[in-house]
Amino acid sequence: MSGLIAVLLIVGYTGFAWKFWSGYRKTNFTRSTANRLMLSLLWPVLYITNKPYRQNFNKALKGR
Repeated sequence: MSGLIAVLLIVGYTGFAWKFWSGYRKTNFTRSTANRLMLSLLWPVLYITNKPYRQNFNKALKGR
């Protein structure tokens, strides 16, 4: 059971990171590969702790 939960968490983490990576151009963040990579990998922590990041993350996911 814990293996299934771990797989679901990894799939969810990767899915949201990929979706953010794909919609990055819709955000207000600086257009650099290093910044894009860092923000994509750290999305769970930044989403919880940073309101402007959360707003931009939602823009990237929804396509606004």
